[in-house]
Amino acid sequence: MKLSDFKYEVPEELIAQYPVEKRDESRLMVLNRKSGEREHRVFKDVVDYLHEGDVLVVNETKVFPARLIGVKEKTDAQVELLLLRQLETTMWEALVKPARKVRVGNRILIADDFGCDVIDNTTSGGRVVKFDFNGQDFFEKLNQVGRSPLPPYIHRQAEPLDKEKYQTVFAKKIGAVAAPTAGLHFTEELLDQIRRKGVKVVPLVLHVGLGTFRPIKVEDLSRHQMDSEYYEISEEAAAQINEAKMAGGKVVAVGTSTVRTLETLANADNLVKASSGWTDKFIYPPYKFKIIDSLITNFHLSGSTLFLLTCALAGKETMLEAYQEAMERNYRFYSYGDAMLIL
Repeated sequence: MKLSDFKYEVPEELIAQYPVEKRDESRLMVLNRKSGEREHRVFKDVVDYLHEGDVLVVNETKVFPARLIGVKEKTDAQVELLLLRQLETTMWEALVKPARKVRVGNRILIADDFGCDVIDNTTSGGRVVKFDFNGQDFFEKLNQVGRSPLPPYIHRQAEPLDKEKYQTVFAKKIGAVAAPTAGLHFTEELLDQIRRKGVKVVPLVLHVGLGTFRPIKVEDLSRHQMDSEYYEISEEAAAQINEAKMAGGKVVAVGTSTVRTLETLANADNLVKASSGWTDKFIYPPYKFKIIDSLITNFHLSGSTLFLLTCALAGKETMLEAYQEAMERNYRFYSYGDAMLIL
């Protein structure tokens, strides 16, 4: 499989810069992957496609304000940090901008009582930084001084509304630097309605990292290496998924991060095992899915690992045709955009 086979052009005006006012009133394209038929609905209509005995699997990861703006001590040159991975309590792997001007030994001041020292380089061009911090919870401090880590195709600075809107209503476990965006469409009211229908809402965690969105730079897809991301799923959650599968219910995954976790955890019997760890699973055509039956997802970047996963599920030509129709009908694309249900 070649990367160039999965490319398309999205008009700039279709890239959503802000979320819709009410989460569950975004648009929903429903795609039948066997027939190729498409319906056009509102997201809250997703309940019509869920049935008693099904499980809806959601990613409970919580985005933290990982973007920090500071200045280099002595020169006052502005520096931007994007925290990627916590190595120790106050030691982090980070991307820095402008990278060429941030060297080991530099000190970066972020607030009057908050700064960090650059202590090492990473193999991917980032830095290891160590914060000097005393007092309150470290993440509480980040909430005060950090900004929501909006993706680069949102051409504006993060605003106060993003701290709420760029977070799912079921977010619980801090650790993501990007939202699992398919989950952004759900409201508490919609989840209650789904539960009343006899569908179990089952949580897992995959802390979405930059690797999910890192561009593929090789034409031969077999040579692409995903960054590792931390996941966990409880015994109770695994049991609920397995019970549904064995009883003939469908496993409906909310987001590609959920799919990658479930498929990582599949055992020889095509059931889920409870565990925690790191996954670098890259799903692209051809791939035989072992756990999921349906997928709720957003409209993704051309040639991205996320789009490739949807092509593995529904077929490349079917997905490209669906995307073409979405553009013709002015669907909103990417993180704050509209949704697709692949049946």
